[in-house]
Amino acid sequence: EVQFMESGGNLVQAGGSLRLSCVAQGLNFDDYTIGWFRQAPGKEREGLAIISTSDGDTYYKDSMKGRFTISSDDTKKKVFLQMKGLKPEDTAIYYCASTTRPWWIATALSPANFASWGQGTQVTVAS
Repeated sequence: EVQFMESGGNLVQAGGSLRLSCVAQGLNFDDYTIGWFRQAPGKEREGLAIISTSDGDTYYKDSMKGRFTISSDDTKKKVFLQMKGLKPEDTAIYYCASTTRPWWIATALSPANFASWGQGTQVTVAS
């Protein structure tokens, strides 16, 4: 059974940075696309970025380009989300999840195409 555990969330001031981590358990790390998502109170879960663990390709939601960077450490089965220039509207619970669907489907960043959701980590950005 694949499980993810997210960490690194915190309370930060606007303009600050955070690095979120996601550890994968029970996953053949070479065969998946792993994504970061977030859900703010009263809003739908949205996809932010994905990474292919087989070749390192990445894809971002347009509005996240330049501020968020997804990366992975294959030896430690970890995926990271480096966030900078944080804004109050970035306040949300951040999750990672995986998919084995083709890359072109994963780039839709639809949560419906991903599974094995972790419990999430809370990011709060104060103004």
